Amino acid sequence: MTLYNSGLLQVSEQHSIYWEESGNPKGVPVLFLHGGPGVGTNKNQRKFFDPSFYRIILFDQRGCGKSIPPGGLEENTTWNLVEDINKLLAFLTVEKCLLFGGSWGSTLALTYTIKHPEKVLGMILRGILLCQQEELDWFFREGASQLAPEAWQILLNALPEDNRSDLLNAYHHALHSSNYWERKYAAAAWVLWEFAHLHREPDSRVGLLTRHPMLFNLFALLYAGQNHIQASIENHYFLHHAFFPTDRWILEHSDQLKAIPTIIIQGECDQICPWRYAAELHENLPQSTFILLSETGHASNEPKTIKALVEATETFKSKFNSDSH
Repeated sequence: MTLYNSGLLQVSEQHSIYWEESGNPKGVPVLFLHGGPGVGTNKNQRKFFDPSFYRIILFDQRGCGKSIPPGGLEENTTWNLVEDINKLLAFLTVEKCLLFGGSWGSTLALTYTIKHPEKVLGMILRGILLCQQEELDWFFREGASQLAPEAWQILLNALPEDNRSDLLNAYHHALHSSNYWERKYAAAAWVLWEFAHLHREPDSRVGLLTRHPMLFNLFALLYAGQNHIQASIENHYFLHHAFFPTDRWILEHSDQLKAIPTIIIQGECDQICPWRYAAELHENLPQSTFILLSETGHASNEPKTIKALVEATETFKSKFNSDSH
């Protein structure tokens, strides 16, 4: 699937975001919201959509991917991203679109729809993250630490022994240390920690990195820039609780979502975003469809997840076709 349009859109004095379009220029617009935050987009993410039907729009959020400046944290909040979506849709003359987002992408999709429900045709959400304190505690305090103890130890080892009680704050300082190697080691440990939980089955590469210090040091060096962008942006958002004014902000505003057709897809064995939060969101959205995938983790590239996501885009395609007749 080839691109037919791409570019950089200046959204503030500091930031320009990369965007691209593929598929059918006259098709139903679908906006892909990537995860992380901090990961960026890639061409494989177009595979979920029928290119003959959908106008497929991908963009890299502030500081991510091909957006500039890389890793920029100033003027980089959830609310900035919401306005960036508005600016991008206006630039592309899109009045309404289908939103497609997983993990942090689900957070952003829900937030955007709460603020601008009139611009959303529907939502396909995967690996639900509501950015509540208990979700962050699960991943950065007690919970996920018991599932990948070796990666957890590396996460701790990147910090001084007397500064491990509040990981998000401690990592903020480590990632912005004046010491080059401290920054690179912290970024690599952070990314490895997330990588260790992506799939239901343990990844052999994680085992190699956790058990062989020389390989981990090589990983920290070779992917230093990429690791630091992802780790620092994620830390920036999670340290500030996604910049929400209250802990349960999304659920508190779920009334704004009840008219929006929504499909929620969740791995039952998701170690990053436990399925109970997807179930809680579904309970607050009676019009939503909740699909719980057995023996499936967090990553979007697991076979059952790919199948469910493609089926979801096909479900919306059928709905849009019937609505047009």
